[in-house]
Amino acid sequence: MTASLLGVLLAAGAGTRMGRPKALIRDATGVPWVVEGFRMLRAAGCDRVVIVLGAEADAARALVPADADVAIAADWALGLSASLRAGLEFAAGTHTDAVLVSLVDLAGLPPAVGRRVVDAAGSAPGAERHASLARAVFDGRPGHPVLIGRDHWSAVATEVSGDAGAGAYLARHDAVRVECGDLSAGLDRDR
Repeated sequence: MTASLLGVLLAAGAGTRMGRPKALIRDATGVPWVVEGFRMLRAAGCDRVVIVLGAEADAARALVPADADVAIAADWALGLSASLRAGLEFAAGTHTDAVLVSLVDLAGLPPAVGRRVVDAAGSAPGAERHASLARAVFDGRPGHPVLIGRDHWSAVATEVSGDAGAGAYLARHDAVRVECGDLSAGLDRDR
């Protein structure tokens, strides 16, 4: 059986600096950011994508592509950690070996970034996807997407809190750092 990869797009926050939930934002051509993030994850090699919603979930759900799954982070107000836990909980109910996690406010991120992270995780010495950890870095600055193998989901979900993601966990467990600065600046949009 071929190892599968689940894309997890975190889009649950209220977007307070943006003035509204980022899951409701559209680009200059009218394409919702949730659609852009979904397309990037699929083009990066994800067999399936789940979009994690929270703030104004009902309105945001209307923008989600029909072939995407949706998970609701009921405790989204606790921060990024709640969204990540909801995505990992959804993943635990699938047969996937790893998740590729991205953020909705990385609109315009090229799929090549995600593919590079996935490829690097698979080519690490002794790598098996279920045990892999890898993250995009942009000119040395940690960013997204992040690949987390199934073996790490429980520990990551237990450790994250507040508005922090898995960065500390990834650093302590020597996640493969995948330089992607030649492909993108990897900057999120807050305003």
